[in-house]
Amino acid sequence: MKKPPLETGPLPLRPLDRSFFARTPRRVARELLGKILVREDKTRLAARIVEVEAYLGIDDPAAHAAAGNTARNSVLFGPPGFAYVYFIYGNHYCLNVSCMPEGYGEGVLFRALEPVYATEAMAQARGVDLPTPATIAQLRMISSGPGRMSEALGITRLRDNGKDLTTSESALWLADDGFRPEKIVATSRIGITKAVERPLRFVIAGNAFVSGKRSL
Repeated sequence: MKKPPLETGPLPLRPLDRSFFARTPRRVARELLGKILVREDKTRLAARIVEVEAYLGIDDPAAHAAAGNTARNSVLFGPPGFAYVYFIYGNHYCLNVSCMPEGYGEGVLFRALEPVYATEAMAQARGVDLPTPATIAQLRMISSGPGRMSEALGITRLRDNGKDLTTSESALWLADDGFRPEKIVATSRIGITKAVERPLRFVIAGNAFVSGKRSL
């Protein structure tokens, strides 16, 4: 399917059902690629999901859930389709969505987005000065990487942890606009030290907004 251009205006979006997330993160992660993450603020911000990682609960040494159900990670052990946000390295926030039925502690981490609507507003939130026309390298500074994308959409733990991502009534939600990636690539996870070798990072092949090595 042909990819919609950037800045197409307000998109016709359908929220993802809770049942979409009540499955293994491996499957949810792959099928999240190409979907839209929406922030409802003074204006609607929208960006396409281009890179994610799956985390498999208490049996996954790299998962926050490996420590068991705690005050910090309790959202992961709740119903599927809710935002789990944590602060890392004393520097930035990371967004995840809970997967599987309640009690499993599994989820998907969002690693990179491609701006679709209100790009200038996202750039301002990041402190990125965009010339006209902007280069891909400049646009990548907005939302390529988990910390950048969270800052671009104003995602914080205080504001968003526990938000229901399956309803457009939420200030942060996930949607389908009909786009489907032509090719998805699975790689080992990055930015972690445990269970790195597991092929649980999924990216849209060839997308310029993917973080890390982009020759995929």
